[in-house]
Amino acid sequence: MLTMEEILETIKMIQEENLDIRTITMGISLRDCADTDIQSLCRKIYDKITAAANRLVEVGDEIEREYGLPIVNKRIAVTPVSFLADGKSYDDCVAIARTLERAAEAVGVNFIGGFSALVHKGFTAGDHVVIESIPEVLSTTERVCASVNVATTKAGINMDAVSIMGHVIKDAAYRTADRDGLACAKLVVFANIPEDNPFMAGAFHGFGEPEKVINVGVSGPGVVKKAIEGMGNGDLGALSEKIKKMAFKITRMGELVGRVAAERLGVLFGIVDLSLAPTPAVGDSVAEILEAMGIERCGAPGTTAALALLNDAVKKGGAMASSYVGGLSGAFIPVSEDAGMVRAVENGALNLEKLEAMTAVCSVGLDMIVVPGDVPPETISAIIADEIAIGVINQKTTAVRIIPAPGKKAGDYVQFGGLLGSSPVLPVSRYRASRFIKRGGRIPAPIQSLSN
Repeated sequence: MLTMEEILETIKMIQEENLDIRTITMGISLRDCADTDIQSLCRKIYDKITAAANRLVEVGDEIEREYGLPIVNKRIAVTPVSFLADGKSYDDCVAIARTLERAAEAVGVNFIGGFSALVHKGFTAGDHVVIESIPEVLSTTERVCASVNVATTKAGINMDAVSIMGHVIKDAAYRTADRDGLACAKLVVFANIPEDNPFMAGAFHGFGEPEKVINVGVSGPGVVKKAIEGMGNGDLGALSEKIKKMAFKITRMGELVGRVAAERLGVLFGIVDLSLAPTPAVGDSVAEILEAMGIERCGAPGTTAALALLNDAVKKGGAMASSYVGGLSGAFIPVSEDAGMVRAVENGALNLEKLEAMTAVCSVGLDMIVVPGDVPPETISAIIADEIAIGVINQKTTAVRIIPAPGKKAGDYVQFGGLLGSSPVLPVSRYRASRFIKRGGRIPAPIQSLSN
């Protein structure tokens, strides 16, 4: 039974602290759509998505009105397209992507994820053609998101894939040069990719998932920040406990919404992803949480330790609240989407190297990082390789969403708008790793992989 105090506390979180359901994401299996004929395949894909998700937005809006809780995004994740692409051509993959775009538009969702390939141990013919078509797909669609998993702790790192992705990212940026490389904001390169992640751009519907499922992403950086500011000078143990309690409350709310949505849509409830995902809105910043803990400016010495405490407390609070916490769950540190991160870069407190260190303890990795447009593709690949190695060695998910902004140099500014925000262009080391990247092959799995 909720007390009046708890009800009023929740209302305050929503009205004053930017608490929201960041996304309700429907996962849909497309495995039964496989067909040798591309027109038949596209028709099956369109029909299945529009039939399964035709009430997704409507139900989300109903729940938002009934519970008074903002539901920012309604999204779809599908089976990785590469599993349908064997025997298909480049043009066929583009046709599939445009079918996904039409289906997403028809049901009213803002993004559809799953133009993806899992190549951590090698490529199939379908993987190659999907990856090759990513730049055209992302530059000619608005809603389609892509992801490529290049490594796992069990398999090691596919450095041939890492090398290719540097060129893919550069090509995607070039094709959207008039929008500062915006296509790259819809592309993520992963290690240890989760199969139930509801957040874009890295969502896809995994092979262990049911036919259809609802996964929910909840976000509340503003709530956590206010809680920390209100507790005074308690020690770090007390600080962790405070964050845990807030994460518990947010997770319970997210599971409630997910279960109601799943019931009304007649599908299974999957997971609630409790990720502190910031937005450009004032007060909705992970960087400002770290500063509320006592770090003068995000990026200063102590930042990584503070982020580790935050991420761990969020996960513990979520695990206490629900047996179905999944996805990424923790803290995101996307630069352009977090006003506090942007401010830290502008002030010189935060750079690419410090961000990389922070990714060892956060939920994802180098996210929405804007770099100069003339950075060579081999350097992009080397940045990816460094980040992916952190994930593989530490048995965690890491990812890179990097945007080489055409025509921009370090210190320039880019404006993406909406949730993608804006960012200064970060400098990149002028020293190269081209010879290392061109060696190719596979970095073997670490000794930690021998866990059976």
